[in-house]
Amino acid sequence: MTPSAQDYDPHAFPPFAVATDIVVFTIRAQRLQVVLVQRNEDPYRLAWALPGGFVRPDEDLEQTARRELAEETRIETAPDFLTQLGAYGDPNRDPRMRVVSVAWWAVVADLPEPEAGGDALYADVLPVTDVLSGRMSLAFDHAKILNDALEALRSALEETTLATTFQPGPFRISDLRRVYEVVWGTELDPGNFQRKVRQTPGWLADTGETAVGKGGRPASLFTGPDEVTSLDRPVRRS
Repeated sequence: MTPSAQDYDPHAFPPFAVATDIVVFTIRAQRLQVVLVQRNEDPYRLAWALPGGFVRPDEDLEQTARRELAEETRIETAPDFLTQLGAYGDPNRDPRMRVVSVAWWAVVADLPEPEAGGDALYADVLPVTDVLSGRMSLAFDHAKILNDALEALRSALEETTLATTFQPGPFRISDLRRVYEVVWGTELDPGNFQRKVRQTPGWLADTGETAVGKGGRPASLFTGPDEVTSLDRPVRRS
């Protein structure tokens, strides 16, 4: 016999909270960077953390991620790409109570300067390699979330056209190659990469315009697809 709604007692289960955290990637000064905030409340007061917070009763998870990003960093620019990363529910991840966080990751090409708001003391954009070098400690399990998001980004570049979302406007193929090199941390052969891009249908659209390239030679300018799509011929990391 199936119990009715009247038979259900929510107090029979231990309470826990649901939160979201968001990893926002961008490229600045030829380095992959991430948005972080410095916490102004316990626990982990003064520690750096990903923007995030608790889900309100009237919100879905994506709404919470977008709201917390806007509140804590004043960044209201719609991400060029946003997707769910996964759920993090270690019983000891938050010393206050049982908190399950659903993490998201995003790409914002033309990222404005963050400004601290909400319960954040400070907000900044920092190189990912510096954050994960061990010289700074992130609050909660945010180092794991950032590591997982970085791997998700690197994998997505292999299988999809996501690299084009790092470009705020028309770009050269060499600019696109540089996105791969920055995110993967390795150099790619320019000739092989150019052939790969040009031979993969649906990846780029030629604008018919040119820009001055190396040696003063004109280089064609391209745009990517309107939405991130899968590549028929994946680009593999070495």
